[in-house]
Amino acid sequence: MKKILITGGAGYIGSVLIPILLQKNYHVTVYDNLMYGGDHLVHYVSNKNFEFVKGDIRSSSLSRVTKNKDIIIHLAAIVGYPACSRDPKLATNVNVKGTKNLLKNLSKNQIIFYASTGSNYGSLDEVCTEESKLNPLTVYAKTKTTAEKLVINRGNFMAFRFATAFGIAPRMRLDLLVNDFVYKMMSQNYLVVYEKNFMRTFIHIKDIARSFVYGIENFKKMKNEVYNVGNEKLNYSKEDVCNIIKSKVPGYIYFSEIGEDKDKRDYVVSYKKIAKTGFKLQYTVDQGIDELIKTIPLLDFKSKFFNAS
Repeated sequence: MKKILITGGAGYIGSVLIPILLQKNYHVTVYDNLMYGGDHLVHYVSNKNFEFVKGDIRSSSLSRVTKNKDIIIHLAAIVGYPACSRDPKLATNVNVKGTKNLLKNLSKNQIIFYASTGSNYGSLDEVCTEESKLNPLTVYAKTKTTAEKLVINRGNFMAFRFATAFGIAPRMRLDLLVNDFVYKMMSQNYLVVYEKNFMRTFIHIKDIARSFVYGIENFKKMKNEVYNVGNEKLNYSKEDVCNIIKSKVPGYIYFSEIGEDKDKRDYVVSYKKIAKTGFKLQYTVDQGIDELIKTIPLLDFKSKFFNAS
């Protein structure tokens, strides 16, 4: 039985990935400081193949957790433009120094999967491939780009540059673009959008989780490569996303010509590389929005759903 360590496993991605790995009979250890809580993990405690260890990715005691693990899925990070901009020092310490600390505590034969981001591309006129020059514009993107390079240089890895996530998860996030837009339309019946023509690519949180499982199962043929993870069909402008939401949720959308989105990402991405390996997405933006519409009325809106709060 393969033993998997998920750093930051109590977060948005981890909360969807854990049950999939357990169903496939992997032994799963979650290592997390529970910055955003961990009550959604209680369900797994009775599973003999699940283990939780509370700790910080920057801790000197990390070696006790990495020992004897076959695969490390490195999710631990301060995630998103708002959260990183609010505390750049913390973002650098966790995203960069935390990654250095993790790598220091791994042996060469241990496999590492790194959750990177399309934010690394910043704002490019060309269609972004894995060979495109990186142009990180925010603290979040800069720290993730630096950490990604550390993982690449270490070897025995796979790095996924994910499109912008959306969809529901046990550890919910409402500060992601699609999730945020749906939440605001449903809670206040209007939405103000800056720079409506800015392009972004999206991926359902379940497809993110699926990509890790796919990478594990196909590691030999995919190892030591960076992959954009998404699908060209989910390349949308902000206006495109708003029009889908408006077709499902009553309310008013104002596209402002004055003001700017401080998150300056604007790019179109190619996903041909990972598609050639056989990986395909299963979920659409329409499906994700439908799920959000059903879910949002059930949520008790507290700051834990927003990474920057």
